Amino acid sequence: MDSTITAPAPLQGDTAALRRLYFVRFAFAAAWSVLLFATARTLSPLSATLLVSYPLFDVACAVVDIRSAKANRGPVRGLYANIALSTLASAGLVAAAASGIPAVLRVWGAWAVTAGLVQLVIGVLRRGRGMAGQWPMILSGAISALAGASFTAQAAMADASLSALAGYAFLGGVFFLVSALRLMRAESTG
Repeated sequence: MDSTITAPAPLQGDTAALRRLYFVRFAFAAAWSVLLFATARTLSPLSATLLVSYPLFDVACAVVDIRSAKANRGPVRGLYANIALSTLASAGLVAAAASGIPAVLRVWGAWAVTAGLVQLVIGVLRRGRGMAGQWPMILSGAISALAGASFTAQAAMADASLSALAGYAFLGGVFFLVSALRLMRAESTG
């Protein structure tokens, strides 16, 4: 009887799709953060629209990710949780935008904590299945959870601003870029 334990086969089939998705996510986050930073002082119709659009974009990306993961027998449960959380965040941000920046920071903070933990778990599961490029996603998920707690704390400050959300989105985009580049490197060496 063979007693060796082998790691699951890497998910090579969906790395190209995931890499493309990560590049798109980086581009969106970079553009979005510039626009939000330019409007961060007040909660205007433009900034409110930007705020609601970010989690909706996250929903669309999770749907694309699910299709790829299903085609390659990858983990999808966490992606469904991400869709639910991001949909709730969008709805919460619509309501919070009518109440002001502190309310927006509280909703965004709750979303960042929960979605960050989901991202961390998905990254760990993908890494466990041998997929390259997941360490940036694991780290990003952990940082997101911590940042979410800080957004909630910022909501209590007199000078609460949306500018920290722009920085958060840009940093998240950088993590997607790093992960995409690592996936590209793994594809070229694999």
